[in-house]
Amino acid sequence: MDFVALDVETANADMASICQIGIAKYAEGKLVEEWSSLIDPEDYFDFINVGIHGITEEDVVGSPTFPEVFNTLGRFLNNTTCVSHTHFDRVSVGRTLAKYGLKEIETVWLDSARVARRTWEDCAWSGYGLANLCEKIGYEFRHHDALEDAKASGQVLLAAIEASGLDIDVWLRRVKPRPLITSLCLTGVQILERKYCSLILAIALVSAMMELLLDLLDSAELKALRLLFRAGRRLRPCCEAG
Repeated sequence: MDFVALDVETANADMASICQIGIAKYAEGKLVEEWSSLIDPEDYFDFINVGIHGITEEDVVGSPTFPEVFNTLGRFLNNTTCVSHTHFDRVSVGRTLAKYGLKEIETVWLDSARVARRTWEDCAWSGYGLANLCEKIGYEFRHHDALEDAKASGQVLLAAIEASGLDIDVWLRRVKPRPLITSLCLTGVQILERKYCSLILAIALVSAMMELLLDLLDSAELKALRLLFRAGRRLRPCCEAG
C-alpha cells in the first residue's frame, strides 16, 4: 500500500498559478516522509484565493518557482501512484507543467474523492469534501494548507481501503480519470453557444452523457454536465423562436 498524496494551493483562478505544494509519502499504509514548499507563481494573488488559504504575495517572496522544485516533484511522483482529492490538483500540476514547458511526470493519479463516494453511501452525492470526510473518519487537520490537505487525502484513501476491503490496485481500475468525457461535455457547451450542432457531435454528446449516468459523476464531470444543460436551456428559446 505505497503511494504519495499531493495537494496544491493556487494564487488565483488560473489553475497554473500554484503558490504552495504539499506531498505526503506513504509506505505500507504509514506516513514515512513529507515535503512542502511555498511557490512563487509569477502571477498575481486574487483576494478570493487568499481568503481561502491565507497565502499572500508577500509570503512567497524569495520562494522557488515551479521549475525550481520540478526535480523534487519528480523524486516523489515518478513511477508511483499519486493521490489527490478531486481532479483539481492533477489538472493544476498538468497545466503548470505546460505553462513552463516541462515534461510530464510519470505517475498514476488516483482521486480520493471518487474513492470515498464509492465507499460510503452517504457520501455518494454530497458530503465528499475533504473536511467532511476527515470528520467522518476522525482525522483532524488544518484545512487549506497544502501539506495538511495532502496528508488528509492519504488518510481518506486508507480509511476507504479499510472500509471497502478493496486494495489500491482495485481502486485504480474503478476510478480511472475520464478526461474525454468531461472534454466532450465542455465541447458541447461551445457548440450550443454558437447555436449549431452536427449529428455526429450530437451522437457523441449523448453517448458521453449516457456513460456519465452509468457511473457516479466526479466533481469535474458534474460541473461540465451542468454547463452543458445551462447552454441547452439558453439555446431552446432561440430554436423555438426560429
